[in-house]
Amino acid sequence: MRQSQLFGKTLREDPKDEVAANARLLERGGFVYKSMAGVYEYLPLGFRVLERINRIIREEMNKIGGQEILLAALQPKDRWEKTGRWKEMGEEVMYQFKDHSGREVGLAPTHEEVIAEIGSRSIFSYKDLPLFVYQIQTKFRDEPRAKSGILRGREFLMKDLYSFHRDADDLNKFYARADKAYRAVFRRCGLEAYMTEASGGAFTKEFTHEYQAPSAAGEDMIFFCAQCHWAQNREIATLQEGDACPKCRGVIASVKTIEVGNIFRLGTRFAEAEGLYYTDEKGLKKPVVMGSYGIGPSRVMGTIAETHADARGIAWPASVAPYACHLVVLGHDRTPARKSADKLYGRMIAKGVDVLYDDRDDKTAGEKFADADIIGIPWRVVVSSATLAKKAVELKGRTQKEARMISEQKLIQKLLALQI
Repeated sequence: MRQSQLFGKTLREDPKDEVAANARLLERGGFVYKSMAGVYEYLPLGFRVLERINRIIREEMNKIGGQEILLAALQPKDRWEKTGRWKEMGEEVMYQFKDHSGREVGLAPTHEEVIAEIGSRSIFSYKDLPLFVYQIQTKFRDEPRAKSGILRGREFLMKDLYSFHRDADDLNKFYARADKAYRAVFRRCGLEAYMTEASGGAFTKEFTHEYQAPSAAGEDMIFFCAQCHWAQNREIATLQEGDACPKCRGVIASVKTIEVGNIFRLGTRFAEAEGLYYTDEKGLKKPVVMGSYGIGPSRVMGTIAETHADARGIAWPASVAPYACHLVVLGHDRTPARKSADKLYGRMIAKGVDVLYDDRDDKTAGEKFADADIIGIPWRVVVSSATLAKKAVELKGRTQKEARMISEQKLIQKLLALQI
């Protein structure tokens, strides 16, 4: 991609109406465009980051046997009345309205009802269990506090996985596998996340777990043990700072956090409401036991922006960065530096290096460097008259203080080795 042709430009100043750091950084970098509070459009750079996160999620969900599906956002009222959540969700977060025929419908903030209903056409016997399906889909929530950029939106992306089991023991086995997969997702995205004990809220009365990433921008607070990573949400906390950890006797501390995922043991509530039963080995009819597992890719993206940034802009982890390398030429069209940079760009593309090429003629060196810092691609490569004189290029990591000279051949080899 040539930056002169890139759809979405960097901004010189922070948008005036944004409070959250993630929104300021993402808008300034040309990753997103704000339509209204809680609703953002993803531009090419932002969409590439989102797709990198989605790829990581898909890989980890597939490893634990997940089958990808796509469910409709528009849902009929009667399906939700069976579980009692039409009124419950409508009073809190669900957009509900009538279509032109007068039928009441809603935009689903979650999909337990419909997946249980669909499951009743696929699950009949114990031989059909266990089963795991997931989707990455746009969700809608009538969010009254949409002031946190893409961390708390009215329209947002969500990965939700649903598991179907014959009993609680089988659910617990998969619950542990899902936890391991979630930890892998967040680790690969460059986030530290604590599996945190929490209440079930509107989903279940049982104990559930959230994945909380430490951040000064967080709306949650957890009490945790740095020694063994035990953690508990402040809302249900039985311990305070300075207490002994119930698992390892380490010292409990507290920190503000952003919730980036959650997992729930749903039990048989949704199966019984939607008629999802199976027949066991003895011919007995039993309700299917379900679990629900959510990750917000857009929220993960916002959390990365909050936690991987400095005064100059975002510093994306290589695993989710929009490009692996930012090639910057200091020289106008028809100069030796420009001709050399064009050739290097062609070589990098041919070798498979994922590169954004700043070939703009209307920007100064200072403006190009400032934009590179705001965008935050892991590696910056500079071609100039000075580098040509040394028969090399300048290579600098986004979080490094010093640049170094390197030959083009070694540069490409290094970038290919580092590219994720």
